[in-house]
Amino acid sequence: MKFTVIGITDSPKQFLPPEAMAAIGRGKIFSGGRRHHDLVSDMLPAGSRWIDITVPLDRVFEQYRALGSEAEIVVFASGDPLFFGFANTIRERMPEAAMQVFPAFNSLQMLAHRLLMPYHDLRVVSLTGRPWPAFDRALIERTAKIGVLTDREHTPAAIARRMLDYGYADYQMHVGEHLGNPDKERITTLTLDEATNRDFANPNCLILTIEAPSGAVGGASAPFGLPDNSFALLDGRERMITKMPIRLLTLQALDLAHRHVLWDIGFCTGSVSIEARRLFPHLQIESFEIRPECEAIMRENMRRHGAPGIGIHMGDFCSVCCDTIATNTTAQPDAVFIGGHGGRLKDIMATVLPHLRPGGVIVMNSVKAPRVTTDSRQLWDEACRELGLEQDKPMHIQLDDQHPITILKCRK
Repeated sequence: MKFTVIGITDSPKQFLPPEAMAAIGRGKIFSGGRRHHDLVSDMLPAGSRWIDITVPLDRVFEQYRALGSEAEIVVFASGDPLFFGFANTIRERMPEAAMQVFPAFNSLQMLAHRLLMPYHDLRVVSLTGRPWPAFDRALIERTAKIGVLTDREHTPAAIARRMLDYGYADYQMHVGEHLGNPDKERITTLTLDEATNRDFANPNCLILTIEAPSGAVGGASAPFGLPDNSFALLDGRERMITKMPIRLLTLQALDLAHRHVLWDIGFCTGSVSIEARRLFPHLQIESFEIRPECEAIMRENMRRHGAPGIGIHMGDFCSVCCDTIATNTTAQPDAVFIGGHGGRLKDIMATVLPHLRPGGVIVMNSVKAPRVTTDSRQLWDEACRELGLEQDKPMHIQLDDQHPITILKCRK
């Protein structure tokens, strides 16, 4: 099977290279979105067949395969088909197929051209049919220039609201609508506050810009160690938070620079999850807590510290893990922090173990307090022995006049 993938703009008059026009002229089977069909319908040969590209894509590729291995299909796509485009999807789903691509300028290139903005340093994020994580990471890292591909859910207004909610108000937004269409194209530059109340025509894309702090690189504007007094607390109790020095040593023990998914079990105020999110924005973080009042505290602290994208899971961990997380293979952890266990440490570790990736680690802080009835260190040692987990050498630390803490670590 052979695909000829032709990139087009939103213009009602397409200017295509002769080779692309020749492929159209001899084509019999064409495919693309319904909007693409409207743009190129007068170019298609009489009697040709059109296959709509709609979700679910499985049905589209079933139609392609039904044509037989000798079929030749001309596909129309927006801009550069290899730039978050349909040519990539074809390569993933039909790697055996031959392909030729004729690209056009993609929408972000055209927006940069209209703004006379150099774009060699543009960080591109696609929210077209995709969730927020890559966009959140770009924000946390304080990227100075972010190009965003939007859809009908991730609109400029929705993006602006998310940025304002997490404290990223100092960006400016440049929106391009119907780029390439001389009758409908519009470029708008506005503040995020202004964007929250505006509707923009589809298709659109946007570029976010900010003046980077002097000398700051990437996430360097984030403090290394968030102050304890910057967090909202559970019932105002200062002891119900992992103190900053302990928090940083805990993250070091988890080796998060080389991990992909962190589970924070018993998050309480969320200080460990939020510190990890700010310092290691590449991480996927899933956080668990049984006390319902902690959900609002976590969300408040996420907003205070500009830490979007942490997954919050409320309820008994052993049930929540099995019901909502274990079925999502992308959420299988290679780092786990147990911040609270309510005397059920063995059950929690036994629940974690089947989902912990090979080489993954579990870390817990054990407090040596005279009034603690359950010896968490003893439970830890017994669980590691029974589950066949290899322990690292414990780290002992004491802050001021507080009770001594032992940072425990084991690995699968």
